[in-house]
Amino acid sequence: MQNKEELKKTLKSINGRGYKAYKQIQSNWYDFGYYKLGIPYVQGDPFASPSSILIRIDQQVTNFPDWFWENKIRQTAVADFLTRLIEQAIKKYSKGQRGSGKSGLIAIAKTGQEVLERTSVEFNKDMIEARLSLGLPAAGRRVLGNEAFKMFFEELPKIINSTLYYDNINSSSLEKHVQVVEDQETLRGKLEEQRLVAFIANGSILPRQSGIDDRPLTGNKVVHFMSPPEYEVIFDLPHLGKIKGMGVKEGITLIVGGGYHGKSTLLNAIEKGVYNHILGDGREYVVTRKDAVKIRAEDGRRIEKVDISPFINNLPQGETTTDFCTENASGSTSQAANIIEALEIGTKLLLIDEDTCATNFMIRDSRMQRLVAKDKEPITPFIDKVKSLYNDYKVSTVTVVGGAGDYFDVANHVIMMDEYRPKNVTDLAHKIARELPSQRKKESSVKFGRICRRFPDPGSINPKRGNKLKVEAASKDVIHFGRNNIELSNLEQLLNREQTKTIGHILVFALQEGIIDGQSSLSDILNKIFSILEKKGLKIISPFNYPDGDYVKPRPYEVGAALNRLRSLKVKRVEI
Repeated sequence: MQNKEELKKTLKSINGRGYKAYKQIQSNWYDFGYYKLGIPYVQGDPFASPSSILIRIDQQVTNFPDWFWENKIRQTAVADFLTRLIEQAIKKYSKGQRGSGKSGLIAIAKTGQEVLERTSVEFNKDMIEARLSLGLPAAGRRVLGNEAFKMFFEELPKIINSTLYYDNINSSSLEKHVQVVEDQETLRGKLEEQRLVAFIANGSILPRQSGIDDRPLTGNKVVHFMSPPEYEVIFDLPHLGKIKGMGVKEGITLIVGGGYHGKSTLLNAIEKGVYNHILGDGREYVVTRKDAVKIRAEDGRRIEKVDISPFINNLPQGETTTDFCTENASGSTSQAANIIEALEIGTKLLLIDEDTCATNFMIRDSRMQRLVAKDKEPITPFIDKVKSLYNDYKVSTVTVVGGAGDYFDVANHVIMMDEYRPKNVTDLAHKIARELPSQRKKESSVKFGRICRRFPDPGSINPKRGNKLKVEAASKDVIHFGRNNIELSNLEQLLNREQTKTIGHILVFALQEGIIDGQSSLSDILNKIFSILEKKGLKIISPFNYPDGDYVKPRPYEVGAALNRLRSLKVKRVEI
């Protein structure tokens, strides 16, 4: 380990020289007294990806009470809180861009409304390590050593001192942040024992500012959520105490109502309830089973040997659907595959919005049944499978329905959104179904059908372009993976570019570690991966000899979905 004076001396000596002279400051650690500064990677050009900076402080110095690292959820919540503090401190103390390219920029992973497991800050009983990126300053391609000195010896110390020492932060805000996260985690863990799939607390604010702003809507017109009396349940949480709200029960639930009355807003809150949220988000006590998967049609996606026969059979020209393949799926075949793939991975809750579905996949009404005979229609609509899916596999569904009243016949629970307020209309919906019986005929047998296991071929998953590893997230919606692009724009529970980047690196890690071995099913592969991540932490997937601070942990369902959308994927065999 070098003394910080060595860093000062080097910065002074390279001032005005070519940019590559910055490589001289690359070191394992510099001793700054109360903290250590690591510079494991130095960029080769002011326009390249910024340099990596590690800040490590022993817990004996930080003075954080033991309570904060007593379990993993608290550690995750503290790390999230500190990441947010560092974000704010950078805005306050960093002078920002100065010079060419990214010169002068100090950054840490971006945060949103969700509390996620990240690698931006590691917090445990031994130490805190913050992982930042820093654009080493240059004029053209000449070192600005004096500006770099200010960044390392004036700006960074202010950022560190104001964020990573317990006595210097708002301890009350930190404690509340951790408590609300721990309460959400506890609440989610109580759902199954109450036979619920989701919970929405009374007083929650579900609508968002806009389609691109995930913060809660504000103003006098905001309607706070209030459960119908028939669905109201009470939970006792470790910090908040008793909380009341609407419990969404297992089985088949419909969300109905007129346009613009809040149906999709409620479903969106439920689908994002698989994640914990920050205090003040409005949805911090909206929680959903962790295994919930949002399903939609996805025209044009590739499908590799998925058994969609529970929904689609007897295609023209004898094309098989027990190991269905296509380079360009239709709305109905893509939605069928999306459901089967989610079931293969292990979901027990499907979330569906009629607006984003293939109509012919969801229902065939009586008139269409009379015009097009069943032996000419290969699709068995979802309405005729949803009951057997629950009966055979205990997979619940929550479906937004605006125009298909025939679903009243199969629903266990019907919730109507009326001017943004939920009402229990189950009895009324069933009464209407009896008084106005549907003329359509059920098009399915009693059983749902089989769910197969597939075994990915590692030889079909190549993250290299030529001899070079090429895996990067162009955006939240696209992974550049070798010579392929993995399109993820229809994965509605995916949150940000960092989560997408992490998925790409998880796939590379699984290949390099032999987890994808041609002998393991997709579900077994995901179980192995996430078991390792739980034991060793997310930083284990970094392809570098230092931890990347830009990872955000995804769910197994999005990792599996990404692999299924890799256009080169081959499946060695299918087993029942």
